[in-house]
Amino acid sequence: MNNRRFARTAGWLVLPCVVAAGVLAWYVTRQPASPFEQQQTTSFDPALVSRGEYVARVSDCVACHSLPGKTPFAGGLEMATPLGAIHATNITPDREHGIGTYSLADFDRAVRHGVAPGGRRLYPAMPYPSYVKLSDDDIQALYAFFMKGVQPANEPNLPSSIPWPLNLRWPIALWNGVFAPTATYAAKPGQDALWNRGAYIVQGPGHCGSCHTPRGLAFNEKALDESGAPFLAGALLDGWYAPSLRQDHNTGLGRWSEEQIVQFLKTGRNQHAVVYGSMTEAFNNSTQFMQDDDLAAIARYLKSLPGDPQRDGSPWQYQAATARSDVPGAHTYATRCASCHGLDGKGQPDWMPPLAGATSALAKENASAINITLNGSQRVVTAGMPDAYRMPAFREQLSDQEIADVLSYVRGTWGNHGGAVDAKAVSKLRGHTDPASSSPIILHMR
Repeated sequence: MNNRRFARTAGWLVLPCVVAAGVLAWYVTRQPASPFEQQQTTSFDPALVSRGEYVARVSDCVACHSLPGKTPFAGGLEMATPLGAIHATNITPDREHGIGTYSLADFDRAVRHGVAPGGRRLYPAMPYPSYVKLSDDDIQALYAFFMKGVQPANEPNLPSSIPWPLNLRWPIALWNGVFAPTATYAAKPGQDALWNRGAYIVQGPGHCGSCHTPRGLAFNEKALDESGAPFLAGALLDGWYAPSLRQDHNTGLGRWSEEQIVQFLKTGRNQHAVVYGSMTEAFNNSTQFMQDDDLAAIARYLKSLPGDPQRDGSPWQYQAATARSDVPGAHTYATRCASCHGLDGKGQPDWMPPLAGATSALAKENASAINITLNGSQRVVTAGMPDAYRMPAFREQLSDQEIADVLSYVRGTWGNHGGAVDAKAVSKLRGHTDPASSSPIILHMR
C-alpha cells in the first residue's frame, strides 16, 4: 500500500519535471523569427554593398573581428571574460570558416539575436542586445557588404579557454530572455528626426552602452536606452574607465557643446580631451568615417541625457596652483608632464589635452589615469595621417609609488577632486596591462 502511494506521488512529481524540461529544451533550441525567412538573395546592388560598408563603419565591426596585419574581419581577437578567454570569429564570406553559407535570415539571427545557424548561442560579447535595434534595411545592407564587399579569409576560428561545464551555451538563451530586448528601434513620436537618428545610432549600431553603461551581477547592461538612469553613466571596463556620456559636469559631457562633441568624434580631439584607451580604436575605425549629419544627430541625442549631480559631485571649477616641490608628485609632474600639459594643467588645446578638469582627474575610478600613465596611448589616425603627438609610456621610467604620487598630485590640483591614487592600484594594473602599440591600428575594409 505504501509502495503504491509512493509510486503515485513520484509519478505526479515526475510529470511536471518532464514538462518543464521539455519547455526548457524548446526554449533554448528554438530559432528566433526573422523577417527574411523566405528571402533568397542571389545578387547585390553595388549601392547596397556601399551602404553596408558605411553601416559596418558605424557599427565598428572591425574593432572585434579584425587584427592588424590580417585580412579584415578574419577574427582572432582575444577577449577576456570572468569565465575565461573567448576569440572573435571569422565573419568573412569564407564558406568553411566564415559566414559564406549564411542566408540573410541566418545573418539576421546572428547579428540581432545572437543565434548562429543550428541554434548555437553567441556570447553577449557580441553586442546583439544593441544590434537588435538595427533596422531591416541596415541588416540587408550589412549582409550585402559582408557577402560581396569583404575578402574571404581561410582563417580557422580559435576555441575559447572557458572550461566545461561553464562553456555550455544553452544558459545564454535564459540570459537573453531576461536581459536582451527583441525589438528594433522605434522612433519616439515626441522627438524630431535628428534626435531619433542619434538615439538609433547610439543605442543600436554604435552600441555605445557596451562600454559606457555600468553592468549588473549577470554582466548585463543596467539600461539600454534613455529610460534608465544608468544608461551611458560611465563604467569600468578592461582596465579603462569609459566616462559618462550624459550631461554630468565633472565626469560627462556637461561642459561640452554639440559642436565640440562632433569635433571630438570627427577629429579625435577638442579643447576638453583627446581620444585614448579603447576609444582610440573606435575613432580610428568608426567615428571619423561617419557622415556629418550622423555626428550631429549623436551630439543632439547625447546632450538630451540629463546628468546626476548627486552621483557626479560638486561642479569642477579651475583653481590656480602655486608651484611647489614639497608635495609628493609635484616634482615628477614638473619634469615629466608639464612640457605637454603645462604647469597650469591647461594643456595646449586642441593638441595636448588639459589635465585641469579632465574626466580622468575627476572620476572616482582611477583606472584610466593609471593605465595611460603606465602604458601610453595608441596613435590617433585622422584622414589617414598618424598623429605626431601621443602620450608616452612611463612604466619603465617611474616606479609604482612615483606614478601614484604624480597622479595623486594631478587628481588633487587645479580644482580636481578625483582623489589620491595608491601604489597598490598601480602595481595591479602594471601586471595586467601592456604598453600601447606605437603603430596606428586602422583597417581598410576593402
